[in-house]
Amino acid sequence: MSTKLLYATAESQEEAEKIATILVEERLVACANILGPSTSIYRWEDKVTKENEVVIILKTKADLAEQAIARIVELHSYECPAVVALDIEKGNPEFLMWINKNTS
Repeated sequence: MSTKLLYATAESQEEAEKIATILVEERLVACANILGPSTSIYRWEDKVTKENEVVIILKTKADLAEQAIARIVELHSYECPAVVALDIEKGNPEFLMWINKNTS
């Protein structure tokens, strides 16, 4: 059973909650953690930009990661949302089985 951790940012708490809720309801992810406000500094359209964002961490099965990423992009307000998938190499076996059980 291979699992992934998805990392994404959102424009606001409301957007983060909307994305997380829809992905859990659709069983594309087992759970999501929404972290408090963060500061992002990045280059956009050849200008260094500083914005407040909200971080979302989601857990899913590896074979659903691509579909979950596509859904996040679809729901997101940004033109180019930050969404990446990381392998979960080890973890509490019961928790990893729970992720598998709660995704479809």
